[in-house]
Amino acid sequence: MNSSAFFYIAAAIAEIAGCFAFWAWIKLDKSPLWAVPGMLSLAAFAYFLTRIDTEYAGRAYAAYGGVYIVASLLWLWTIEGQRPDRWDVTGGLIALTGAAIILWAPRPA
Repeated sequence: MNSSAFFYIAAAIAEIAGCFAFWAWIKLDKSPLWAVPGMLSLAAFAYFLTRIDTEYAGRAYAAYGGVYIVASLLWLWTIEGQRPDRWDVTGGLIALTGAAIILWAPRPA
């Protein structure tokens, strides 16, 4: 796995976990202390995105969107116990295709 793939996956896990901590606090009536690891996780997410091997931040963020969508569907399945349906899978594949085009399209030097 190249370093960009590693950092995209790490960023997705950190972002989803951080957002879920706030979800648990606000929507699931968990302790407000859930916000502390949530904020740390979101800070890690931001750090991981800076490690993506691309010249422009906007391109890294745009491509990350596809990774985030698929990671969110995996979270839905593994953590929340709701299996993605065919439309979720189709949308995830389309998003990853878009991310790949953004990252690896040939561009003039």
